[in-house]
Amino acid sequence: MTATHGAPGPTRRERYEARARRRGSAIALGSTVAVLLALVVLIPLAPGWEAVKKSFFNAEIFARTFPGLLQAFLLDVAIFAWCAPIIAIWALVIALARDVRSPALYPLRLFAVIYTDIFRGIPVILIVYLIGFGIPGLGLQRPWNSPYIWGSLALILTYSAYVAEIYRSGIESVHASQRAAALSLGLSRADMMRFVVLPQAIRRVVPANMNMLIALQKDVALLSFIGPVEVLRQAGVYKSLLANFTPYVVAAIIFLCVTIPATRYADYLIAKQNRARS
Repeated sequence: MTATHGAPGPTRRERYEARARRRGSAIALGSTVAVLLALVVLIPLAPGWEAVKKSFFNAEIFARTFPGLLQAFLLDVAIFAWCAPIIAIWALVIALARDVRSPALYPLRLFAVIYTDIFRGIPVILIVYLIGFGIPGLGLQRPWNSPYIWGSLALILTYSAYVAEIYRSGIESVHASQRAAALSLGLSRADMMRFVVLPQAIRRVVPANMNMLIALQKDVALLSFIGPVEVLRQAGVYKSLLANFTPYVVAAIIFLCVTIPATRYADYLIAKQNRARS
């Protein structure tokens, strides 16, 4: 008859670490609750709270404007949806141009360097103004004078410069020995990049690119300055009609409903990537 042995219990160190985690969680929860209670109690005691509440947190105006603002936000989503894949492709082209090693292709590398320097060095809003007002000012016929087209182009050009640098960091993170091994096996430089370097590079930069997508979703609102009636511009219309700032708060909440889950997902990807490396 074979004796059975139970699974060994946690060690003293594991029990200590578990108690430390529980204590840390309790302290974090307590401090958070205390801060929230202080805000709830102290803010309404401010002399101008009633005026601020009426101007920014009017429940009636919130209910009246929310459907219209949500409808306008769909335009933000549409602009984001057609800009994001174009940015991903064009940024990859710029990153590959920046990585060329042949002296004969140096003009491509120089173009990529100048492109990223220019579009990363100018604020997004300036690019939106210059392209969104400048190109339609050439007297183009419809639909080529549309602010939707040129505003989207401004975002694509700007964000592609940032994403290209993210791609480049991923490409350079692949060790040179892997390139050498691929070439020694008879792969061409194009196949080496396609089958060996890019799969690893793109996978490594997914979390960073997720953060750029979140930023792009917010910066779509900048196109309101050149005409498109998306959520920010619609909030401004409601603010003028109702003489109240609550529509801006509604717009902020709509953005948060999209960006917070995306941010948490990006954090999850980063944590997962760090665990895989450790």
